Amino acid sequence: MTDTPTKQEIQSKNDNVPGAMPGEQKKNNRNDRKRNKRGDSKNLERDSDWQERVVQIRRVSKTVKGGKKMSFRAIVVVGNEKGQVGVGVGKAGDVIGAVRKGVSDGKKNLVRVPLTPNNSIPTLSKGRDGAANVLIRPAAPGTGVIAGGSIRTVLELAGIKNVLAKRLGSKTPLNNARAAMVALSQLRTHKSASRERGISLEQLYS
Repeated sequence: MTDTPTKQEIQSKNDNVPGAMPGEQKKNNRNDRKRNKRGDSKNLERDSDWQERVVQIRRVSKTVKGGKKMSFRAIVVVGNEKGQVGVGVGKAGDVIGAVRKGVSDGKKNLVRVPLTPNNSIPTLSKGRDGAANVLIRPAAPGTGVIAGGSIRTVLELAGIKNVLAKRLGSKTPLNNARAAMVALSQLRTHKSASRERGISLEQLYS
């Protein structure tokens, strides 16, 4: 009869093997799983704060040696509705790839917008990009977002809820969106303006 090894002998053999340490490996695996879960939850929270809206998708062609190469161009506006917004453009052979590139491009070109307690902008601002001119004016509470086209999308994703905007030049969605971004990037609060000029707020209002 062959002697079957007992549980204590098997455990002692495993303990004698260098680098085995099953108890420590289990603890490390549990810690790694907890860290991965925490990291995934943080990434999901960060991604959930951002919203993406596709403004325009067009099929474009490029003339090459063998003929014409067709691709798609997507204009995407990215924002968190808390004062950060960006406009991106992506080109790819399929629509999904173009939108994905547009989202990554928009997150690289973010603009921080100062918001008032009424979710409006502090002062009037003008922006220009190419042949597009955009005028943005603060509004009273309850006015809403009075704007059209891609300008409305930019203002909504920036978190502005009371504003008046007017398109004065070209009707191109990309130029209008970029002109709105220029106008928003030029906004300053009254405190920052008084600090830059070296005067108090009372002197600024007087």
